[in-house]
Amino acid sequence: MSNCRLLFTFAAAIWFAALGRCLAEDPQIATQIVDALNKVYGAHPGFRANHAKGIVLEGTFKASPDAANLSKAAIFDGSAIPVTVRFSDAGGVPNVPDGSKGLPHGMAIKYHLKDGSETDMVLVSLKFFPVSTGADFRDFLLAVAASPPTAPKPTQLDLFFKSHPIAPSALASTSTPDSFADEQYNGIDAFIFVDKTGKRQPVRYMMMPEKLVHIDSEEAAKKSPDFLIDDITARVGRGPVTFHLKAQLAAPGDQTKDPTRPWPADRKVVDLGVLTIDKVVADSLAAQKKLLFLPGALIPGIEESDDPLIDVRDGAYVVSYGRRNP
Repeated sequence: MSNCRLLFTFAAAIWFAALGRCLAEDPQIATQIVDALNKVYGAHPGFRANHAKGIVLEGTFKASPDAANLSKAAIFDGSAIPVTVRFSDAGGVPNVPDGSKGLPHGMAIKYHLKDGSETDMVLVSLKFFPVSTGADFRDFLLAVAASPPTAPKPTQLDLFFKSHPIAPSALASTSTPDSFADEQYNGIDAFIFVDKTGKRQPVRYMMMPEKLVHIDSEEAAKKSPDFLIDDITARVGRGPVTFHLKAQLAAPGDQTKDPTRPWPADRKVVDLGVLTIDKVVADSLAAQKKLLFLPGALIPGIEESDDPLIDVRDGAYVVSYGRRNP
């Protein structure tokens, strides 16, 4: 069996196990989401249904002492953990211009542990998500597909936004960075840290750059279509790029199941450690085709919350992976 088949079999096993934890969602929703993405962006063989354009890099993560106090997870033991990182543009078009107006960006991290296991984080530049369930995300995509510029008013998207008033604010919460290295990436889903005594703490991830730099739409429109890809390649060629992984801690009573509702800004934030990126993968296009990042691929010390989107995302990513690696 090929490595791709082995990886797909493993990922599919995670997804079907996740279904047992998330029966409130239609088990076909993952396929429906990928079909809807293809309807919006077209099908592009060999590429992801969403975040199709990207670049793969490598580096290390070294946790802070505070991280080990919050979670017994092996990635927080203070050693240098090798990582694979993928930066991306949202959407299913492989050649989308990096400076497109309103385009969110993504950062996915795969941590490679000493015992051969792995765990993933999948983060986006949105401050919070536009919908709270897989069914709503499918319906949002179908509304987009049914609302071309020539569609009569009110469009299907207009009607969707009327019934989901948080969605436009979520989509407007992102801006174009001057570099993938100068953007903040957020974990929209809540996870549960478990420490060595069994104490549980809900968290949301924040990946913070050394400096945050956004540019306006007029400046972004003047940039080359691949300026973010070209910039991160050049930056890493000159020296390492670093981020700080942080965790926003929920207070008692804060909900964990709805990614459209961020926690108050005054909640405590803990620095979990430093992510250092120092190498661009030579054949990034081939590498990213075979890479699969799953938010629900967890290790002891990190658990899922009651957020249903974690399992929905896992399922959709597995479906997309299977289609680009048939």
